[in-house]
Parts: sequence; structure tokens; C-alpha cells
Amino acid sequence: QVQLVESGGGSVQAGGSLRLSCAASGFTYGRYCMGWFRQAPGKGREGVAAIDSASYTSYAASVKGRFTISQDTAKGTLDLQMKSLQPEDTAMYYCAAASIPAIRSGTCLHVSEWGQGTQVSVSS
Repeated sequence: QVQLVESGGGSVQAGGSLRLSCAASGFTYGRYCMGWFRQAPGKGREGVAAIDSASYTSYAASVKGRFTISQDTAKGTLDLQMKSLQPEDTAMYYCAAASIPAIRSGTCLHVSEWGQGTQVSVSS
């Protein structure tokens, strides 16, 4: 059973940085997509960054150039480095995994596993 546990959320001022981390256990997919989604209050969940088993990366237009997704397959971790944070980046951030490595615009298309989420709050 796959378990995803996020950490690293918090509160920062606009222009600041945060690094999120997701620890994955029970992960046996040979080919996969892993990614970060976010959901702001009153809005739907959106993909912001994704990486597949070939280390191909993709970003949503709203975060491209500011966020960087990376993985350490030996440690079983997925990170999201976020820079130049803005109030509109405020959301609950979720780690996600899919056994199908299909990605579009920073989104894993066939997510089957979710973490519990970590809150990111950016003040102006």
C-alpha cells in the first residue's frame, strides 16, 4: 500500500521561499508519475508540478520559473522548491502518485494515491 506523507509547509511573506517534501513508502511502480497539487479555499484542486519515472518534469504556467520539482528515488522522496511566493500561492498542497506516467501542464493525469496535505500561507 502506497503512503505519501508531506512536510515543509508554513507561513511566509510574499517573495519568500519554502521547500515541501513528500516521503513515499510502499511504492512499487516501475513507471509512474508523481506530482504536487494544490487547493485554495473555495477553488478546485489543480496540478502545479509533476515528474515521471524518466525524470521528465512539467509545470503549470502559474508556477513555471518559480517552482522546481525533484525526486530522490533512493530515498523515496519528492520535493517542491518554491521561490518568489505570492499570496495567490496560498493553498493546501498535496503530494500525489500515479502508476501511469501521463503528464499535462504540471498535472499527473491518473492519480491514484494522495497525501494528507500541507498548508502553505503567503502574506502580502
